[in-house]
Amino acid sequence: MTASRSWFRALLLAVAVALPMTLLAVPSGTAFGRPFVPGASRAEPGPIHAGNTFGWYNGGGLVYDEKFVGPLAKRWKVEGPGLVRNQHGMLTLNTYSHGTVSATLMRPGQKYGRWETRLRSRVYGKTGANYRVLTELVPMSRKKERCGELNVGLNRYVPGRRNLNLYVRNRPGLLYQAKLRNSFGRDQWHTFAVEVTPKRISWFVDARVVRTERRPDALSDVNFRVRFTMLGVKGKKMKKSRMQMDWLRYWALKAPNKKSTKAPRMVKKEYTLACGPAA
Repeated sequence: MTASRSWFRALLLAVAVALPMTLLAVPSGTAFGRPFVPGASRAEPGPIHAGNTFGWYNGGGLVYDEKFVGPLAKRWKVEGPGLVRNQHGMLTLNTYSHGTVSATLMRPGQKYGRWETRLRSRVYGKTGANYRVLTELVPMSRKKERCGELNVGLNRYVPGRRNLNLYVRNRPGLLYQAKLRNSFGRDQWHTFAVEVTPKRISWFVDARVVRTERRPDALSDVNFRVRFTMLGVKGKKMKKSRMQMDWLRYWALKAPNKKSTKAPRMVKKEYTLACGPAA
């Protein structure tokens, strides 16, 4: 064997030994902090999120930080068929093969503020219709819900598909929405946030502001709570699925945003699914 071949084999051996150690030393995909870019790759976001990117902690702005350790707290109201529990530090909504299951945080409602959560989802079933994953702000008063007429959507998507729906609704029959392209589901972590002020609403995905709506009739002026939902199709067999959240936070509007919230506005449409008498 020539000296050059010996040197080349020694180099390959050194690379083979060093590469696994290098990969172990690099944090997982969630540590790179890549922001969400519509239509971009499926890389997961990092530990950054809207709360620390936009300075919401400043001035003591954090009001609550829901973490899911131990038994499910009594302040969570569970509705519908499914298994809702804290599992390995995550609030987990496991569906059955039918119906809609939800968990609502029954803290005092807030009219304005900043809400953010980090979640992932997964489909287990092979046959049936697809569940939709929803994170929403819903009116504190049940009488004002009227089939979601006043809800604010932080996310609405089918796991594994490349469509994300964001929205805000208001009376009478107003709907402002946006559809973004990216992959959600398959156990990929993403952060979703919304900021509601007296003059605008802004949506954030993976620490990046993606939409801001300033038209006055988008603001409903009601007190909101957070609800997580696995939305099924009535009367249909569904693919068993789950959604998991490892934290949920709320900040008051004490600190100005460190970065601009300028973003494209929503598309105005009509909401036709309101039900029941007006409150």
